[in-house]
Amino acid sequence: MTQSLSVNFLTANLAKKLITLKLKNMAKKMTIALYTGSFDKLTATGVIINGAVADDLDVEIYVLLMGANAFKKENIGKTDHMAELADKKEEFIASLKQLKVSTWMEFFKQAKEMGNVKIYICGLAGKIWNGLVLEDFNELADDICGIGEYIASAQTADVNLFI
Repeated sequence: MTQSLSVNFLTANLAKKLITLKLKNMAKKMTIALYTGSFDKLTATGVIINGAVADDLDVEIYVLLMGANAFKKENIGKTDHMAELADKKEEFIASLKQLKVSTWMEFFKQAKEMGNVKIYICGLAGKIWNGLVLEDFNELADDICGIGEYIASAQTADVNLFI
């Protein structure tokens, strides 16, 4: 009987270790609803997605309303809108340059190069900003989709952020 308990204990431990190992090797997913179009929050998002990719998370970003405007081709590199501490904008920009911090677009590009990062523009948001086709947006955008795709993705995500 003692031998039977030992075998059952070993089998249970082995099964637990295999399940743990399998879970560690499964890709985890972060979904982001990116509402903002301000460069300070876009920069923070860039930092977050690079951290997520470094931690082996797949990342899906759904660009909504104001965010879609920032992703328009004609707005590449603009820093005219800052959501937080707008009166400190020039100081913030100077500090970013002094510290040689990447721009939000550079952060996003780095993350896409390092891992599985997909960026989707909300169809309605695109239309609001006269972005009717994928070519109206910068090269970071992978596709245009409806809000239902974001909701389905969020339901299966391990981490879901609204920025």
